[in-house]
Amino acid sequence: MAVLEKRSFQTLIMLILVFLLIWLVFKTRFIFDPLFTYMGAVALPVIGAGILFYLMRPLVDWLGKWKINRVVSILIVFMLLILAVFLIVTYVAPVLQRQFTNLLNNIPRMVSGVQDLISYWQHNQEFIPKEVNETVNKITSNLQSYIQSFMSFIFGFISEFIGVVFALILIPFFLFFMLKDGEKFAPFITQFFEADKAANIRSLLRKIDDALTSYIQGQLVVSICIGVLLYIGYSIIQLDYALTLAIFGMIICVIPFLGPYLAVTPAIIVGFFQDPMMAVWVAIVMIIAQQIEGNLVSPNVMGRALKLHPLTVITVILAAGSIGGLLGMLFAVPLYAVIKTIISHFYHTYQDTLPEDEDALI
Repeated sequence: MAVLEKRSFQTLIMLILVFLLIWLVFKTRFIFDPLFTYMGAVALPVIGAGILFYLMRPLVDWLGKWKINRVVSILIVFMLLILAVFLIVTYVAPVLQRQFTNLLNNIPRMVSGVQDLISYWQHNQEFIPKEVNETVNKITSNLQSYIQSFMSFIFGFISEFIGVVFALILIPFFLFFMLKDGEKFAPFITQFFEADKAANIRSLLRKIDDALTSYIQGQLVVSICIGVLLYIGYSIIQLDYALTLAIFGMIICVIPFLGPYLAVTPAIIVGFFQDPMMAVWVAIVMIIAQQIEGNLVSPNVMGRALKLHPLTVITVILAAGSIGGLLGMLFAVPLYAVIKTIISHFYHTYQDTLPEDEDALI
């Protein structure tokens, strides 16, 4: 009986029950298919509204300090968002559309350049290693299938894009109620627990909230800084489609550490076809922007926020990318930060209550 009362044994039993529950859910997942379908349908608007929630909440709270009604504060924030969208559509979107259209019209010239390069290789086979020549021949022989696959991807992307647009329409509604009733979430959860456990859960929810706030707000600052630095650098070296490529880089840089390398790839390609030396200048601009971001912005914005080692972040991103692709890479770090916060919280709670032999966990 003494063994049964030990907390280590009770913890082991709890872990076994958790894994048993996971196994049962996996075996009976057909029962939960409607639930998973519903979650998949609302995932995009909920995630989008959640990101905007963490970005807009400080402004709503700041307006609340001036004794402004919360609903009125939310309406003011929505008006500012509409104004920002209007300014972007009026002044930025036309430039982006023009540059993007020119880039699409320039793709045949880039393809022709690649074909000329392949033709040059084929006419100089005696100077080219056999393995390289076989690879080039394989690519050219399968070029038609690659084009067909790409076109099917484009049509599939268009159909998915329509669904995404519909989901984006729901984001303002989710955002409004998140900003209005977000503070009621913790009291709603903790009302079912005893006072000690309720305080423990409130502390956990507060830590998770702080981790997500730090990551989302910090990543926004980092991405904007990189986008501005890239646009300044691309404009200085007079790279074609500078604004489009800079905004693309700003968006892709939401992926920590790997984002800058992915962001510079299309810029290097465009720069190479503009002038081979331009590709070198693009790489230099990215290196300078990454150094400024890595040594000045990220340590002050992201490093202190999540306290994650760079090697850990890279490992998590690579693993998530192999499992969930681009979406996995985007959400790997915040998900890992939340899991780390939960495990750390329960570990410290366990250590704090160990001398009293009390169960302060959930």
